[in-house]
Amino acid sequence: MLRLQRPEKTSRTSSKPPATDRKEQREHSKPGGAKPGHDGHSRVVSDDPDAVVEHRPEACACCGGLLPGDLCADIASVSERIELLAVAPVVTQHRRLAVRCPRCGTRVIAPAPEAVRGTPFGPRLHAVATYLKTFQALSYERLQAALCDLFGLTLSQGGLMNLLRRAQGRFRAGRDAAIATLRKAEVVACDETGVRIEGSNAYHWLFHSAQAVVHTASPTRGAVVVREMMDGHWPAVWISDRYTAQQGHAAEHQTCLAHLARDVAYVVEVSDDPVLRRLQLWLGSVFALAERVTDLAASTLSAKRRSLNRQLGAILATSSRCDLTRDLQAKIRRARDQLLVFLAYPGKVEPTNNGSERLLRPAVVQRKVTNGYRAMWAAEGEAAIRTVVDTARLSGANPFGAILKTGGA
Repeated sequence: MLRLQRPEKTSRTSSKPPATDRKEQREHSKPGGAKPGHDGHSRVVSDDPDAVVEHRPEACACCGGLLPGDLCADIASVSERIELLAVAPVVTQHRRLAVRCPRCGTRVIAPAPEAVRGTPFGPRLHAVATYLKTFQALSYERLQAALCDLFGLTLSQGGLMNLLRRAQGRFRAGRDAAIATLRKAEVVACDETGVRIEGSNAYHWLFHSAQAVVHTASPTRGAVVVREMMDGHWPAVWISDRYTAQQGHAAEHQTCLAHLARDVAYVVEVSDDPVLRRLQLWLGSVFALAERVTDLAASTLSAKRRSLNRQLGAILATSSRCDLTRDLQAKIRRARDQLLVFLAYPGKVEPTNNGSERLLRPAVVQRKVTNGYRAMWAAEGEAAIRTVVDTARLSGANPFGAILKTGGA
């Protein structure tokens, strides 16, 4: 009965997205947009315009006198007009000609050129289709329509499937390189989300370090996925939530404090237990310290860590009559040695796993829009693409440029 009286979880008290909140909850949430005092931003003017047109005044606005064209002038303002050129496919038709040998009468046909061997579709078309399908979450039907409406290309869905499968195969080497880099990392963060593959429940996993991002599709959520991915590598620190399959893969573990903060916020919705307020203040102190962790000396961080541990110990030792508070205290006790690990690795370990959630978000959007994958090869191929592109992004690469360089080659 008590469980039925508990409030529904929202985006503020769980990992649920804001769009799932009830309307009345959203109406009372903080308004979006820029906050007071926020500096505005405007579009950056191009440093290399294709054309420049200068407009000089011809007469003085004050006295009406003519202004000669040789007067010295300075730039008062710059405005731009931007337009897209009409895009049409470039079709190069290769014709193999045949001639009759005047000497022996044999009909001789020109050999097939290298350009027409294999697929008739060029590298940029492969890259555009891959980008739209993977990073703009277009279904085959919508991708077919987009290529037709924007570029005048008529492709069947079967042809698109073959094109994408061919492009996906070119990302395997990049994926293997990213995995090799991940298996050398000192700090690894991990998360996973559900996805439908071939009509069954499956999972999209995400592993990342400072040098590599790896996506992988799997039919299971078990720890075997982590063991296979790491292949015996034992990082110094593992960052994740408290899910059991994520435990025991590194020398130390940093539990996501954002998850813990949401758990506390959920209990606050139904209880005025003072223990909860103390927990919120403690978490606030931890997050404030995390913002300046790289500015403090190791001895200072060590002292603050001891102080925070003492404060937490006192909070956990406080008795409570609220069953939700007691459950929360028990959860924190089990993870107590995993809460402040980031203080021993300033600048290398984050106190939350929000980085993994941000990297997973595009895959979640794709799942919601397309409802998953028809085949495992499609899920694995898209994971390979996201691996190569997200790893390239770490060094500032453009997503489409990374796809064109890899999948359009």
